[in-house]
Amino acid sequence: MSTDRPDTTESAITVPAGMFQVETSLFDYSHDHTSGLRETQWIYAQVNLKAGLDDQTDLQLIVNSHAVAGVSERGDSTRTTGFGDLTLRLKRNLFGNDGGGPALALMPYLTVPTHTDVSDEAWAGGLIVPFGLNLSERVTLGLMAEVDLVRDAETGGHDLEWLHSATLGIGLTERFGSYVELVGIAGNDTNYQGLFNTGLTFALTPTLVFDAGVRLGLNRPAPDFGVFSGVSFRF
Repeated sequence: MSTDRPDTTESAITVPAGMFQVETSLFDYSHDHTSGLRETQWIYAQVNLKAGLDDQTDLQLIVNSHAVAGVSERGDSTRTTGFGDLTLRLKRNLFGNDGGGPALALMPYLTVPTHTDVSDEAWAGGLIVPFGLNLSERVTLGLMAEVDLVRDAETGGHDLEWLHSATLGIGLTERFGSYVELVGIAGNDTNYQGLFNTGLTFALTPTLVFDAGVRLGLNRPAPDFGVFSGVSFRF
């Protein structure tokens, strides 16, 4: 079973035709402190629901079930909660879907605003291009490029944002695995953000996998710290 979580780099492999896969973040916490401003966010039970449409295509719906965002500055604080935006994605594998060699996919997506307190209040979208390669029996390489059309909160319009990532997945035992990852994010009006991610996975069965990991900001514009855990299963 190939999953898009827990790392940022998505898998180029699709869900088999006629099958369903659920990838759930049990919790995701992030913290950032810049120039006296502290920002925290909790996301609970973010779910990616996947359905295999054919031998090379799957359809995905990402639901942000509950989010809590907090901002504090010099003793003043605000807290917002709500149901997050919805994201619809279609992954089309171009080659390598059998997992035996290099694999490449295209994944366009569309984000639909829910207009809650934690919503971005605007439609957004983009294209994700993941690539995967087995370096050895226990080591895999994942690369990803992504371009996004995101809301500009100051102007009310949209800006382009770019993301690139590289991850190494390492099979420690038959059940335990780990990964290390570098992620870069840039935009028209934002400074470049560098992040380092790492985590562990545990396969209770071939179709039931638990995960946990951390995110660390590598420069000042990046969020300082994050921690998360989740579970994925197929039926």
